[in-house]
Amino acid sequence: MATLAAILVLALSRAELIERFKAPIVTQADGFIRVYADCPEDMRREYQSPIASFAAETVKTLCRGLSMNMERSRRPGVAIYVGDVRTNDVAVVAKAVTNDSQVLTLVYVRAPGYADLERLRIEVVKGFFRRVKGGELSDGEAVAAWRAGDPALRIEDERGRLEEWLATGRGVTNDEEGLKLMRKIIQPGFASPRDVLTFASRLYLYPPQYDLRLGGRRRCVSFGEAIAMSRADPMVRLLAFEKAKEMPVFGGGRGAAMNAAAAAYGRFLLELARGEKGERALRDLLDDADTLLNVAYEKSAVSPAP
Repeated sequence: MATLAAILVLALSRAELIERFKAPIVTQADGFIRVYADCPEDMRREYQSPIASFAAETVKTLCRGLSMNMERSRRPGVAIYVGDVRTNDVAVVAKAVTNDSQVLTLVYVRAPGYADLERLRIEVVKGFFRRVKGGELSDGEAVAAWRAGDPALRIEDERGRLEEWLATGRGVTNDEEGLKLMRKIIQPGFASPRDVLTFASRLYLYPPQYDLRLGGRRRCVSFGEAIAMSRADPMVRLLAFEKAKEMPVFGGGRGAAMNAAAAAYGRFLLELARGEKGERALRDLLDDADTLLNVAYEKSAVSPAP
């Protein structure tokens, strides 16, 4: 039987032999990614499928970042050709071509086992934007677009921009964008030391208009100062009521410790607004809230960074 098989193989032409040993096309990401390979079919799992999965995950991440669903493609947007698997060439070469008004990005990966995966990801991202968005990205823009779709990396980038803005005034296009970042829950369930300190910086009462003064003389007062002033100035109690609504917004969603502190400050402010408790009872409520905030800060210092 083995002899007969050998005779049949010898009877095939060189072109027929090459065609017989080519792996079938791998299609992923609803037809947007297609991977061609010259490797034998039994090597498909080792060389062709991992490249296809890598490219498809990149496309899924982009769709997540853009809040869009990938529609099934009759024609691929990115075609990847896997070359000689025996080399250790890291090169990834890409070229965009237009066929019937549709842009196709051709990517050649000479050796999938050694390929520069960062370069491959960038080329897949660029191919995606050429086809789906009709635009050309730089390498940096391609990296940013991909990171925006990965929750952990997006958090890391946004936190870095916020840190830079708070430290230097740079990192955002304008102050409004910076304030939006500050208000945003960057990583649900996690409070960084900066988050706790930012929350603490809001523990003041401000008059509703710049030309008004609390107690006839103060532009702002701490919560502790507000206790003594609340009897003489009804505006302090009104501001405490409004401030209580902000506590869950500014402190909630960042872990149990921050939630507890925010809730405690909210209780203190509501009691301050009611005006029924004495000064000692109000200070006890405020002390409890301050203690919980200190606990949140200690926990933030040992929590893993995103």
